[in-house]
Amino acid sequence: MITFLICLALLVAAYFGYGAYLDRVCQIDTKAAVPSATLYDGVDYIPMPRWRTFLIQLLNIAGIGPIFGAVMGACFGPVVFLWITLGGIFVGAMHDYLSGMILLRNDGLSLPEIVGRYLGRGALVFMRALSLVLLVLVGVVFMRSPAGILGGMVSSIPYWGWIAIILVYYFVATMVPIDKLIGKIYPLFGAALIFMSVGLAVVLFKGDYTIPNLTFDTLRNYQANPDSMPIIPTLFITVACGAISGFHATQSPLMARCMNNEREGRMIFYGAMITESIIALIWAAIGMAFFHGPDSLVAALAAHGNDAAWAVGTIANTTLGKVGGVIALFGVVSAAVTSGDTAFRSARLIVADVLKIEQRALWKRFAIALPLFAIAVVLLFVDFDVVWRYFAWTNQTLSVITLWVIVTYLKKFKRNIWVALPAAVLMTYICTSFVFISGQFIGMANHSLAYALAGVVTVAISVGMWAKVLKESKIK
Repeated sequence: MITFLICLALLVAAYFGYGAYLDRVCQIDTKAAVPSATLYDGVDYIPMPRWRTFLIQLLNIAGIGPIFGAVMGACFGPVVFLWITLGGIFVGAMHDYLSGMILLRNDGLSLPEIVGRYLGRGALVFMRALSLVLLVLVGVVFMRSPAGILGGMVSSIPYWGWIAIILVYYFVATMVPIDKLIGKIYPLFGAALIFMSVGLAVVLFKGDYTIPNLTFDTLRNYQANPDSMPIIPTLFITVACGAISGFHATQSPLMARCMNNEREGRMIFYGAMITESIIALIWAAIGMAFFHGPDSLVAALAAHGNDAAWAVGTIANTTLGKVGGVIALFGVVSAAVTSGDTAFRSARLIVADVLKIEQRALWKRFAIALPLFAIAVVLLFVDFDVVWRYFAWTNQTLSVITLWVIVTYLKKFKRNIWVALPAAVLMTYICTSFVFISGQFIGMANHSLAYALAGVVTVAISVGMWAKVLKESKIK
C-alpha cells in the first residue's frame, strides 16, 4: 500500500505545486477578456460558476477510461501506479491545462482550428478528420458500455433498449443550450462519481485487502503477455484517461466558452485531470487488491472474456453492498454517459467551426448533428473490441498533436518549452512503437527491431515537428 499512498499524495500535492508553476508559465491575466463575455450566444458561449464548470469538465473527460482502463492496466501490476501518477502530473494534467488555456485565449474555438493556427493548414485538415473520427468513436463506445451495465442492473429493459434511450438523450443534450441540461444534471452525476471513488478508497483502507507495492520483482513478474503486450507501449495506450488523453482537449473548448476569467483555468483543466488520475489510481488499486494480485486479475478477466465491465460490476457490488454498489455503478454509467453526450456536442461544434455556421438557430444544430448520429448508429453494429482498439490508439495520437501545439505556443510566446517538449517526444514514441508492435497494425511484437524502428521514426517526426515549431513560432 505504500506505493499507492505515495502516489496519491503526489497527485494532491501536484495541484498546489506544479499546477501553480504552470499558472506562472501561462502568465495568468485575471483581467483578460474571455469568450463567454465577448462571444456570448446563449447556446454554447455562456458564463457559468467555476464549481459547475469544474464538475462538467471532470465528467466530460472522465468516461470509462479511468475506470475500465485502470482495471485493465492493473494487469501489469503496481507499475500502473507510476504511469498514472507521473503521467497524470507531468503529461496529462499539463496537456489539459495548457491546451485549455490556449483554447480560452483563442475564442474557445474547437481543437482542430487551434491546431491549424499553430501548426499550419496541413495539420488543420488532418486534425479535423482525426477529431471527428475520435469523437464519433467515443460516442459509440460510451453508448455501448453503459448500456451493458444498465442492462445488468435493470434486466426488464434489454441492451438495445438502453442503447435507444442513451441515443435519444445524447441527441437532446447535443442540441439544447449547455446550461439547460448538461449544466443542471451534471452535479448529480458528479456526486455519484465522487461517492463511488470515496467509497472504494474507504474499502481499500478499512477492508482486508493488500495492494502490491512497486518493486523490481513486481515490475519483472507482472506482465500478462510480455511478447504481444509489453509494458511499453501497451500500458501507455491502455491507461489513457487516467494519465493522458487526447480526447480531453476536444472537450476543453466547451468549458473554455463558459469560464469567467483565466484564474479558473487551473481548477477546471489541471484540477479535473488530477481528480481523474486519483479515480484511476483507486480503481487500479482495487482491481489488484480485490482479485488478490495482478495474476489473479488477469485470470479472472480471461475467464469472462476480458470484460472490464464485469470486473467493475463485481467489485462494486461486492465491496459496497447492494445499495452502495448500485450508486457506484451509477457513477460508472454517469462517467461514460457524460463523456458520450459532450463528444457529440464537440463534434457538432467542430463541423460548425469548419463550415462557419452559427449555432443560435436550432435547425442549424439539427442539420449538423443528424449525420453524425447516423454514422454512430452504423458503428453500433461493428464489433466492440475493434472499435475500442482503434479508439485507444487514435486517442493517444490526438494527444501527440496537441502536445506539439503546446510546444509551439510556448516557443512562440517565449515561455518554458521544457514543460511540454519531453512529453511530446515521449508520446510520439509510444504511439509510433505501438504501430510496430501491436497486432492491429504491423504486429512485430516485443522485438528489439520494433523498438529500434520506432525510435528512428520518432526522431524523424520530432525533428520535423521541431522545424515546424521554429517556423510557426516566428509567424505573427
